[in-house]
Amino acid sequence: MSDSLRHECGVAIVRLKKPLDYFFQKYGTPLYGLFRLFLLMEKQHNRGQDGAGIAAVKFGMPPGAPYMFRERNIKQNPLDRIFRDLLKDYRALIRDGIAFPEFPATVKTHFDFGAELYLGHLRYGTSGGYHMGACHPFFRRSSWPTRNLILAGNFNMTNTLELNESLIAMGQHPIFVTDTQALLEKVGFYLDEAHDDLYHRLRTEGLSGEELSKRMMGDLDPAAVVRAAAARWDGGYSIIGAIGNGDAFVLRDPNGIRPVFYFEDDEVFAVASERAPLMTVFDKSIDEIQEVPPGQILVMKRDGTLKQELFTEVGERKCCSFERIYFSRGNDADIYAERKKLGGCLLDQILKAIDNDLERAVFGFIPNTAEVAYFGMMEALRLRRRQDVKAALLKAASEGSLTEELIDDLILRNWPRGEKVAHKDIKLRTFIGQEKWRNELVSHVYDITYGIAGPEDSLVCVDDSIVRGTTLRKSILRILARLNPKRIVIVSTAPQIRYPDCYGIDMSELGKFIAFEATIALLKERGQEDLIKDVYHACLEQVALPPSEMRNEVRRLYDGFTADEVSAKIASLVAPTDLDWKGEVIVIYQTIENLHRALPDSTGDWYFTGHYPTPGGVRVVNQAFINYFEDSDVRSY
Repeated sequence: MSDSLRHECGVAIVRLKKPLDYFFQKYGTPLYGLFRLFLLMEKQHNRGQDGAGIAAVKFGMPPGAPYMFRERNIKQNPLDRIFRDLLKDYRALIRDGIAFPEFPATVKTHFDFGAELYLGHLRYGTSGGYHMGACHPFFRRSSWPTRNLILAGNFNMTNTLELNESLIAMGQHPIFVTDTQALLEKVGFYLDEAHDDLYHRLRTEGLSGEELSKRMMGDLDPAAVVRAAAARWDGGYSIIGAIGNGDAFVLRDPNGIRPVFYFEDDEVFAVASERAPLMTVFDKSIDEIQEVPPGQILVMKRDGTLKQELFTEVGERKCCSFERIYFSRGNDADIYAERKKLGGCLLDQILKAIDNDLERAVFGFIPNTAEVAYFGMMEALRLRRRQDVKAALLKAASEGSLTEELIDDLILRNWPRGEKVAHKDIKLRTFIGQEKWRNELVSHVYDITYGIAGPEDSLVCVDDSIVRGTTLRKSILRILARLNPKRIVIVSTAPQIRYPDCYGIDMSELGKFIAFEATIALLKERGQEDLIKDVYHACLEQVALPPSEMRNEVRRLYDGFTADEVSAKIASLVAPTDLDWKGEVIVIYQTIENLHRALPDSTGDWYFTGHYPTPGGVRVVNQAFINYFEDSDVRSY
């Protein structure tokens, strides 16, 4: 994705099911769980670089000894910093003769993160800012083990204001920081209630303090707590958590919007946002990793029992297609195949754009994340060419006109030619404040390979998606034009992004989408400004309605245009007009139909179609248009 987007975060759980002594004997370290957590997070570093945090829970600590710990960092390379500092502390304990790895009990006693349960989070900031207070995991402390709560997640809620208002109605005084804070307090409220109910019930049995505490820790039901807390949640989420009694849990939204996976064996229970990291870090096969089903919560109890049950009513499955197109790591077998298919599905549109002239076409990709789709596109082009050659040879043979010259002409000409067209050269240095020089620097983010195309060639470049078009306008097209091709064809493996996302990706401002910009331009060119005003007033009329009764009014803006018309307008908006180059710019987007062909199990397409899986999404899109019309930069959720 050449346009920079902030998006889904990453989560991880490593829960050891054996004592630390076991892991020292088998793996040579009592910190097996901590090291695996680091690897699991490192393999998901694509999911967050604005901050990192880890937490640990120790089991069976004596009264008076701390048992829950947390470290967070928001500096550059936050994950490395956290683990480097922890290992520095660990080595100091060994050097000073306080902790001895061969005696894991000393590590558990003296090293904060010598524990049995670990949670990790990698953050991409969307709302809530980039300060330490917005960095997961969030912690709710108490002197009672069953009231201590750690929470982290990959999510956005569309109704944070409503959730905070419900907390006020309960008598709380919430701090309006993030949706994470709202969820923490919501879960914490019902955790307190569950704790109190257990305490009063067990106290009537005449149990001693130690017996009562033990029973409470065993009888606590995290699934019931979450079920009560989640009754009014609206959003996309995968959430992990731990309670001071040693229970760990993971849950997923009822539409399966956000991804989360797990496995369990006799040594470990582990959770991650993606499947491939679990396979790599724990050496598991693909069939050993399971997906957390939508609307389900998994609870790993302190005694090692894994329970799975519904915590909310399951909705229509709408897994985020952007996960498959761009966000998740491409080394997952299914994602790799899907991205190749996304590239291959563009075949007919590409051939039409270059007049079926493969001999005078050069194919490449920008940025590097589009490489797999490029492989799929090239494979489809070559297969099509083979079919054409085979048909021509069979026809010539049947007519008796097959000659050596014809064979050479058919086989040696008109084959797809792939080249390393461009590569990312430098990072934008944001300390340059003057707009003129900032724009100049942006225009040099990518560099090209000179001499691979000429004035008779079509230059075809694959991108994951074209969201804002900013990098196309300011950088990519200007650089590609230096090759002086006949035409530049930019190919997006994703359809036109027409609507905001409110479930994880930071795409909340309509006015920044190039497809929306092009549509508004078309409406104005055709004298249809009144429709823009009508949609604005229709959105205003729905503000006071419950989200379940709202309609997506913004879709009306696109109804009068075909996708090809919008794409043509996008091409005219991004094409450089101040260069000597006079070639043609063509922009091709994936069709919705081919998107679903390539990603049959990831049907979440609201940013393309406007079909939101939850009522809160409809409210967000209407509010986003109101903000656009009123020239307000306030977030729409």
